Amino acid sequence: MKSIIDKFEFISFKDNFIELNFSTAKNGLDFNMNTQNGLKNLENIKKWFDLNAVGYLRQTHSDEVVFYDSIVKDGDALITDKPNIAIGVFTADCVPVLIYDKKNKIIAAVHSGWKGTLMQIVSKTILTMRDTYKISLDDIIVYIGPHNRSCCYEFGKEALKQFYEADIYKELNIYINGKLDLNKCIRSQLINIGLNENNIQDVKICTSCDDEYELFSYRKQKENCGRMFSFIFIRK
Repeated sequence: MKSIIDKFEFISFKDNFIELNFSTAKNGLDFNMNTQNGLKNLENIKKWFDLNAVGYLRQTHSDEVVFYDSIVKDGDALITDKPNIAIGVFTADCVPVLIYDKKNKIIAAVHSGWKGTLMQIVSKTILTMRDTYKISLDDIIVYIGPHNRSCCYEFGKEALKQFYEADIYKELNIYINGKLDLNKCIRSQLINIGLNENNIQDVKICTSCDDEYELFSYRKQKENCGRMFSFIFIRK
């Protein structure tokens, strides 16, 4: 389902009280938090979606999971149970993952680059949600957003060795023709902790080669690349 906010475009999904949005680069919509324009657009989300606040992190390609408290912290996964507050992550090739508990109204946003994927940040985030809120994995829904997919994500063999040294990845066919499949890695994390495979949704969009949407891709655009913002919120 597509949703247009003024001249901009978001890839949007709703499930009762949960709303998920993956921004695109249409008309230059940029959420780079290190620029005035990016900060302005982050602030605009409150107006566009009628929200009280927008939470995000200084991303460091880590496996650090943070609970939202209105302060911008270092980390790569953000969790909250507060309604009318969007939490999100910035990407321009890395994998944005949006997560929610359909029963208990707990949400999370995860930035999973290759380092975060290697450290299994997505599954760690879900386990943190489970242990903190005493929820069931059967109620967890996961959306894997636009990223540089296995069709385009060229990856060096030296760094690849780290994946095959990890028990969870070493038996997987994640490297074909010099390209790494982060999607397959993340799905394996989820299945390994017991998530229902039917609860894993994939938007199936590549930031590098998709021709339906305008998207930022750091590998293609380098220094001139903006940032997309993938966010989720609980509608009160």
